[in-house]
Amino acid sequence: MYRLFNNAHYDFLGLRNKAYLASGTALVVSLVVGIYWGVTKGQPLNYGVDFTGGTVVQVRVPQARDAGDLRGVVEAAVPGTEITRFGEAGGDYLIRTPGAGDEATGGSDAVVTALRGKFGNEGVNVVRTEAVGAKVGNELQTKALLAVLLSFAATLIYLAFRFEWRFGTAAVVATVHDIVLTIGLIIILRLEVSLPMVAAILTIVGYSLNDTIIVFDRIRENLRTSRRSEFLQTLNRSINETLPRTILTVSTTLATLLALFLFGGIIIRQFALILIIGIVLGTYSSIFVASPVLLEIEKRWPGETAIKTGGKRPVKRAARA
Repeated sequence: MYRLFNNAHYDFLGLRNKAYLASGTALVVSLVVGIYWGVTKGQPLNYGVDFTGGTVVQVRVPQARDAGDLRGVVEAAVPGTEITRFGEAGGDYLIRTPGAGDEATGGSDAVVTALRGKFGNEGVNVVRTEAVGAKVGNELQTKALLAVLLSFAATLIYLAFRFEWRFGTAAVVATVHDIVLTIGLIIILRLEVSLPMVAAILTIVGYSLNDTIIVFDRIRENLRTSRRSEFLQTLNRSINETLPRTILTVSTTLATLLALFLFGGIIIRQFALILIIGIVLGTYSSIFVASPVLLEIEKRWPGETAIKTGGKRPVKRAARA
């Protein structure tokens, strides 16, 4: 694969307008779907018990053919209860009851009692029960948001020392692009937002930045030896030179995550899915977002490594005696 892309000469920057259109469309769709869920469900994100408070009960009911067999029973026992199939087979279901503290615990007990009244004591087995108070859930929401914001702050500080501000700004824009689109897909797919999901998002931040910095390092190296060349051509050459490394890294990473998604079980499946989405977006943004944004920044606010009018880099001339 390395040899396959060793002498690549693709015009990635020539596709930047199409990339802007694709990213903008995805952002608009995510926003529209988010507004829809916000209006119909009260909030755009499907927060799990970790953030909202309540009780999650995993029950095994072999007699039930699907969640519909249980839904009427649990909703009659505790209004607002949600139920989903857990696993591919075996009659396992996740039941989430609203409320906090004794209210949530009492609701889960009422649901189990109702199910046993329907299917018998031997036909309903409680596998596990998890309870989170509403206050704790609110605190976790705040701390999760704070963790993401602090990660961006740390990133800005690091990039300020590693690169000049133009490179740092472009890298942050690309990372924000990845996080926003990942959250947009979470909204569209109506995935449950839990603490492992936040961990996946923070992992995406690190991966996206790492991929972008690899490209930017090569751009910075090439700028030192190609002062007479056009800046756009230097960006394209740098992306092509790092393409073998990018393809190999994303391929091996996706292979591992795909194995987790297929064979890791239902508990880890959403975590692996979000990482897969984030890795793909991170690779896309390092090529089609970060470098084009850097080009636009350098055109408007040229600096020591910026291009001048016409796209040419400045040439230092020896002073006359």
